[in-house]
Amino acid sequence: GPLYLASPATRVFLPPLHEVLAAGARLVENGQLQSHLQASVTRSVSGFGIAVVSAVVLGLLIAWYGWLNSFLNPLLELFRNTATLALLPVFTLLLGIGEESKITIVAYAAFFPVLLNTIAGVRTVDPLLIRAAKSLGLNSFRLFQKVILPSAVPTIFTGIRMAGTSSILVLIAAEMVGAKAGLGYLIVNAQSSFLIPDMYAGILTVSV
Repeated sequence: GPLYLASPATRVFLPPLHEVLAAGARLVENGQLQSHLQASVTRSVSGFGIAVVSAVVLGLLIAWYGWLNSFLNPLLELFRNTATLALLPVFTLLLGIGEESKITIVAYAAFFPVLLNTIAGVRTVDPLLIRAAKSLGLNSFRLFQKVILPSAVPTIFTGIRMAGTSSILVLIAAEMVGAKAGLGYLIVNAQSSFLIPDMYAGILTVSV
């Protein structure tokens, strides 16, 4: 109840908001928050950009060419059903504990939502639009450019939004395990150092 929340022991683990904000201001003042935020944003943008470009291109090709779908589908299904964080030790083993492994796991986490939505977007284009375009004499390239791609864009952007959320969550978890900078590292380092307000300041930054 209220008495429990107001007890000194509870305040240690659930500090009031003004203490968290003061800790955040202190982290901003000494430059730590900006440094960790920059590290996380750089990794997130790099991995997310790689994932979006590669997933959209591959998704368009798979949806357009049936033979490519038959060839790649078993492999894609295998990796799609593998939890991203379960592969973190593999990425770390192959790429080391540097930036490459963090960027790669972000790209992996963001890849499949964009890929699957791109394929779905192309395959769910109204057949009447396709028949109408063909009746007007559009060749395959113009059909793809003028009808298929514009119709698939809303579904593709839905996948991009989903990928953005999952990539950030995976990055924070990866930084908690093996990093020397980033918001995930800031949170877990503050927790292990018993700097509880700093930990909540890091969590608040992630949520914002």
